[in-house]
Amino acid sequence: MASAHVDALQSKHAGLEARLHEEMNRPAPDMAKIQHLKKQKLRLKEEIAAG
Repeated sequence: MASAHVDALQSKHAGLEARLHEEMNRPAPDMAKIQHLKKQKLRLKEEIAAG
């Protein structure tokens, strides 16, 4: 069951990465949104490493 949880976290992490990439490539990126996405990614990465 832990493996399914880690897989779900990795999937969320990949989704955040895609959103971050998309935001950064916009003509006028929203830096606040970028920082928020980066923080979310970091939290998920830490949870993946712990679990």
